[in-house]
Amino acid sequence: MLNRVNHVAIAVPDLAVAAAFYRDVLGAEVSEPVDLIDHGVTSIFVQISNMKLELLAPLGENSPISGYLAKNPAGGLHHLCFEVKDIQGSTAVLEASGVRVLNQPKPGAHGRPIIFMHPKDTFGCLLELEEAS
Repeated sequence: MLNRVNHVAIAVPDLAVAAAFYRDVLGAEVSEPVDLIDHGVTSIFVQISNMKLELLAPLGENSPISGYLAKNPAGGLHHLCFEVKDIQGSTAVLEASGVRVLNQPKPGAHGRPIIFMHPKDTFGCLLELEEAS
């Protein structure tokens, strides 16, 4: 089912500071921030030769990142994202296997359909699947 790692997401308390670190200290290519209103986050992508990092900060009062940062004020690993060929088929396989899928497929940061799986069903790590282009 899994094709490749698309990105590793890191929740950060200050998006500008985190972006400057990756850009100015580590020399990485860093995107402009994008508000993802449907997801309650502001996102910046850090391009690395074989994958991306996604830096996430809360957007709005009900952001899912706010709770994470309340427990982890310095930030930290939030989720892993893997590409799949067929998000609907992958969702069906997961649900048939008893994995709790947290959302119906909806456009993610790259405009392609995504889903998240409950971390209690994935050994403590929040996993995202994104349909490959």
